[in-house]
Amino acid sequence: MTPEKKNKKASTRKAVPIGEIRNDTLVMKDGTLRAVLMVSSINFALKSADEQQAIISAYMQFLNSITYPIQIVIQSRRINIDKYLEKLQKMEKEQVNELLKIQIVDYRKYVSELVELGDIMTKKFYIVIPYNPLSDKQKSFFSRSKDLLSPKTIISLSEKKFFEREKELSQRVSHVASSLGSIGLAVTRVDTQGLIELFYNSYNPDVAEHERMVDVNKIRFDNIT
Repeated sequence: MTPEKKNKKASTRKAVPIGEIRNDTLVMKDGTLRAVLMVSSINFALKSADEQQAIISAYMQFLNSITYPIQIVIQSRRINIDKYLEKLQKMEKEQVNELLKIQIVDYRKYVSELVELGDIMTKKFYIVIPYNPLSDKQKSFFSRSKDLLSPKTIISLSEKKFFEREKELSQRVSHVASSLGSIGLAVTRVDTQGLIELFYNSYNPDVAEHERMVDVNKIRFDNIT
């Protein structure tokens, strides 16, 4: 590896504040934890006036009930329908009824032209829930910033300390999921595999379209002697 590539790799690691991903949880370099929830959407405009008011009131109650910061993230991606088009093409070849075959061809062309004419986007909604241990709150802003940006200060959590903090984080997750569920939103916690794929796709959007992540449970780690 050339010095330029080494420097680039080091600088990338320095910019990413994540230390590790463990038990469906992001462990940050400063020892704090994050849980990521995927949240469904609702079509607010199609609700009646009373339903809209009820949703707004429930959401206000949710915001007033939390005593810690949360981050709401909306991720937009251009939808990739290549596999769907390949499936249609396969159906076209296997179809013995000429009329149905013509209909499949016309439909496939229509979908292809529709995608070419305008970018069809897919949106995913996430809520990031943090947990900062009490000792971290005593640090100054500059001290926390230094811990975050310097690779030397990555904190390695013991199993005991991690599970103590993860327990507190899980309580926050349950509270947020329950509150949003009362509004009519489906909430699920993103697991370890999902977190890896989420950040892989976020940092490598072009590559991710063609190269899928391998399941972490299927990765083989050879012992290095």
